[in-house]
Amino acid sequence: MLPSTPAKHFTPVPLSKAYRLLNHGPTVLVSAEHAGQHNVMAASWACALDFAPPKVTVVLDKATRTRELVEGSGSFALQLPTLAMAALTVAIGTDSAKTHPDKLQQHGVELFEAPDHAVPLVQGCVAWLVCRVIPEPHNQQTYDLFIGEVVAAWADERVFRNGHWEFDTAPDELRTLHYVAGGQFYATGASVNVA
Repeated sequence: MLPSTPAKHFTPVPLSKAYRLLNHGPTVLVSAEHAGQHNVMAASWACALDFAPPKVTVVLDKATRTRELVEGSGSFALQLPTLAMAALTVAIGTDSAKTHPDKLQQHGVELFEAPDHAVPLVQGCVAWLVCRVIPEPHNQQTYDLFIGEVVAAWADERVFRNGHWEFDTAPDELRTLHYVAGGQFYATGASVNVA
C-alpha cells in the first residue's frame, strides 16, 4: 500500500480546466497499479483530446509493463515531471520494469495515492491527472493508443493557478519538459502573449 500523503504542493484543478495541464505538449510520466504491482514510465506522445468530460490520449507500447497494468486495472495517471526531474525521466523511460523490476527503487521514485484514487502518483511533479480507460480495442492493439477520461486532476499552485500555467513567475526548476530524442529535452520557456 502506498502512502496517502500527497505532494506538498497538491491543489485540485477543476475538471473543466484539466485539458490545460497538457495543452503545451509536455513529456509525461504514466503510472498504473494492478494486483499489488505498480510501475511508472515516461511518454512523449500524450495530449488532451476533449473538454467535457475531459479526455486524454497516450501511446503505450505493447512491450511495457505499465501497459499491462493499465489493461489490468482500467486506469492510469499522467504526471508532468519538471526540469529538476529530467535525469529521472530518462532513467525510468529507458529502463523497463520487465528487465529491471526494481527500477522505481533504483531511481528513487517516490509514489503516493490521492484520496479516493488507487492510482500511484509520482512525488515532485507539477501536475497529476487520474484517468479511467475508455476501451477502444482496435486503437489499443493497432496503434498502441489509449484514451482516458480524466476523473481527477491536481497541480502545483506555484506554477499552475486559476486555470493557467504561470511559468514566468515560477522557479526554473519547476518548468515542464519537452522531449526531443537521445536524452535531450527542452524546458518550457517564457510566455508569448498575442492577445
